[in-house]
Amino acid sequence: MSRVLVIGAGVGGLATAARLAVRGHDVTILEQSDRVGGKLHTYRRDGFAFDTGPSLFTLPAVYRDLFLKTGGPLEEAVDLQPVEPGFGYHFADGSDVTIPGVDPGRIARAFGDAFGGSAMDDWRRLIDRGGQMWRLTREPFLQSPLDGWRTLLKVASPSAVRTVAPRTSLRDLGREYLADWRLRQVLDRYATYSGSDPRQAPAVFATIPYMEQTFGAWHLGGGLGTLADALLDRCRERGVEIRLGTDVTQVVLRDGSVSGVHVRESRAGDSGATAFLPADLVVANADAHHLYADLIDDPRGRRIQRSLDRAAPALSGMVLLLALRGRTPGIRHHNVWFPEDYDAEFDAIFGRSPHPAADPAIYACVPDDPRMRPDDDSEAWFILVNTPRHGDGSDGTVDWAAPGVAEGYADHLLARLAARGVDIRDRVLWRELRTPADLAVTTRAPGGSIYGSSSNGPRAAFQRPANRSPIPGLYLVGGSAHPGGGLPLVGMGAEIVADLIPRAPRS
Repeated sequence: MSRVLVIGAGVGGLATAARLAVRGHDVTILEQSDRVGGKLHTYRRDGFAFDTGPSLFTLPAVYRDLFLKTGGPLEEAVDLQPVEPGFGYHFADGSDVTIPGVDPGRIARAFGDAFGGSAMDDWRRLIDRGGQMWRLTREPFLQSPLDGWRTLLKVASPSAVRTVAPRTSLRDLGREYLADWRLRQVLDRYATYSGSDPRQAPAVFATIPYMEQTFGAWHLGGGLGTLADALLDRCRERGVEIRLGTDVTQVVLRDGSVSGVHVRESRAGDSGATAFLPADLVVANADAHHLYADLIDDPRGRRIQRSLDRAAPALSGMVLLLALRGRTPGIRHHNVWFPEDYDAEFDAIFGRSPHPAADPAIYACVPDDPRMRPDDDSEAWFILVNTPRHGDGSDGTVDWAAPGVAEGYADHLLARLAARGVDIRDRVLWRELRTPADLAVTTRAPGGSIYGSSSNGPRAAFQRPANRSPIPGLYLVGGSAHPGGGLPLVGMGAEIVADLIPRAPRS
């Protein structure tokens, strides 16, 4: 039996801990905050509930596998519900389309009915290409440890390279397949699922709409944060110790290998007691840059830190939580209002002088879930827009903590939404804001970058920190490590890490 310390009780840490516990390891999770879940959280106030991190649940098979291999089925732990219809898309020319939550054929027909021309056939061909990419990359890349460019050799046959098109951007793939500019905007948005720019993100991101539309869009009754609660329960059932308010300040090495961690535990009235906790293995469910820059003093870690410093950071996001009176005609569970000039948004975020976009794509999650509102004459709106990271205003950042910046931008966003035909300002009972500055504090992601480094460029995916660190006994899991961010990929990463660690011998 190995003593395993998991740094961070995000989804990746919880999922890895559960898997390791059933394999016979002694597992303890160390979480600096007073709750589990990390970015996955359902915030509740006055009968309203908001998913403040992930708001869409896809590829439930990843978590079905996790729950079955660690105890009972997923459906006994959470209230898994299909989202139907899936998305309402609204465009600057006044056109819109509502698409089903599942079935690429039905979704293609919805696009065809709304846009006419070749839209149905174009979207069907694009999703077929995404499916080919998915089948080629799922096992050798997404479900296997990262092994640098040697990973690419697993899909290096001429036909596979033509299909995956590693030097083609998602934007260029859209131009190749989609005649209608509105379909190209829908495709571009999938780059933001990993905090990236569609003009630089690889074409293989077409696997995301394929996966979403083939396996369905899902909701968890009461909010996606209930998944974190279910993972916590599963960990406790399997004997995992969870220590909240326990901040890891250093990963300690002995003879070049992991020997434990230093922690500071929160205590009322003082700065907390410090302690050394021994370990055979450490799994870091922390931002990879924070791990290598702040928690490890070792040349191997510094090399990775320098590599991460050179990588393009992922974008961040501004969140508005709105408690509304009344109901909105035609509102869907997932809604997107696209700008006239989508490129202007990416120029604002990734350009030389980053600033909040004047006219960004606005996403609103408005679940028709009685457990997420106080009564039937109210709505809980979660609004998210992509933004530059938080900082001092230099080096690709914006000072989101400066007086008036966040409140002023929130007012601007509601005015932009009103200009697009949805004015909800006089129905707001109260609002709360979550800025990149808040995300930087709560998750310790530098600047509030949601997914660590972006996937901008053909080599970016192979430059993510590997799950097995070069430091013996240290492993990484979570959105900033391989295979990437989002609930499905984080769940896959947890399985990769668990498989890398030998099963404890039977006593």
